[in-house]
Amino acid sequence: MIMETSKAVTALAALAQDTRLGVYRVLVEHAPEGLPAGRIAEKLAIPAATLSFHLKELSHAGLVASRQDGRFVWYRADLDAMNRLVGYLTENCCRASAACDSRCAPSRTRQPVAATLPASKRRRAA
Repeated sequence: MIMETSKAVTALAALAQDTRLGVYRVLVEHAPEGLPAGRIAEKLAIPAATLSFHLKELSHAGLVASRQDGRFVWYRADLDAMNRLVGYLTENCCRASAACDSRCAPSRTRQPVAATLPASKRRRAA
């Protein structure tokens, strides 16, 4: 099922920010299990309050789901939503062309995800 335009715009807007994109990439890297919030904060060296704000934005965009496990909240990337977004972005590929290019289809090769934030966005050590 392909995503609606308004949902695609919301998802793209959520990902159009350095920290949120980094959080999402970490969660995709740890799919399908996800990670507890504290571990995400550690991996990206961002304060818990900042992470909470960004996770809320990703969740509202439908890209991230959460679950309570005791006193921990685990977050995971919604891979179905990610695939719907990629499908939305590529559904019209080559539609107006006489010949389709094989580069039009999303790549199936796995590449390592490097989710680091610029030095200006990292929390300073005390």
